[in-house]
Amino acid sequence: MVNIIKKNSDKKLKFVYSDNDTLSVIFQDNNLLIGVVGEFNKNLQQLEKIIQCDIYSRGNSIVIKSSPSKNEIVKNAIQFLAEQYLNNGSIESKDIVSSVDNFMISEKLKKNNVTDIIKTPKKSIIPRSEKQKDYVRALRQSDIIISAGPAGTGKTFLAVAIGLMMLLEKKIERIILSRPAVEAGERLGFLPGDMKEKVDPYLRPLYDSLYDLFDFEKIQRMIEIGDIEIAPLAFMRGRTLKNSFAILDEAQNATDTQIKMFLTRIGDNSKIVVNGDPSQIDLPNKNMSGLERSKKLLGDLSEISVIDFDHSDVVRHPLVSKIVKAYSNND
Repeated sequence: MVNIIKKNSDKKLKFVYSDNDTLSVIFQDNNLLIGVVGEFNKNLQQLEKIIQCDIYSRGNSIVIKSSPSKNEIVKNAIQFLAEQYLNNGSIESKDIVSSVDNFMISEKLKKNNVTDIIKTPKKSIIPRSEKQKDYVRALRQSDIIISAGPAGTGKTFLAVAIGLMMLLEKKIERIILSRPAVEAGERLGFLPGDMKEKVDPYLRPLYDSLYDLFDFEKIQRMIEIGDIEIAPLAFMRGRTLKNSFAILDEAQNATDTQIKMFLTRIGDNSKIVVNGDPSQIDLPNKNMSGLERSKKLLGDLSEISVIDFDHSDVVRHPLVSKIVKAYSNND
């Protein structure tokens, strides 16, 4: 006996359940099937490894043979990956992990997902954990946001995405991106070039986030006309930021005095975001870092949101989460 349970409104997927705990996902669009399956079935192989079940590609369908509960997880995962491919034209390794995350397969959270999607010209960004969802809401609602957590949790990327969205919607007039000019455990010595060329290496991750969200030429134009400003933290003293979205990245390498200085730059119709990873302090004296103290001092103010991420919020390569957890346990 075969029971057709659901046919998506866009008529691209059809789910067929059989009596022997087999679920078939039939694709009406072969290009979508190829995108979801991945080159040499690599996406399906990663799903198999994460969920620990058998998944096959046959003709224009994907067949899952497992327990009913795991079949449902795979079904939700494939739905998510199909939507990701339709929205962005590609599927990354981190999307495979997110597709089976409880956040993505929870019906309650799926209903609320739409309100948390960040739409930029190049792609739609979906928060991939509860903390990321809280963070996106805070970025939209609070005047000052302080976030701390390990690498790969989306602190900088999500903040840049929200800032770019607000700039394109003309809710603000400019984005200001800043970082302390502190080397990560190395001494680079003298750097040639003008001031921009000297500080660019320290600010490269901020450029990467921008280019991932918008066309290179348009970002360059925005930087040229001042809609996007990228500057070292030392250059922020004495300024008042109005109609701006300002982000201080790598704030674990800013002193208590520097973070206070940056936060007090806030002006009318502005937001300030302070992001950092307390486990990666590169200051000569780790006690000089002001990130943790700013969280403790300001966390009770209603206008300020404090978000703490952990290894479960990592959305890079699956190994990053395991590496972060291993180091955290050892510490």
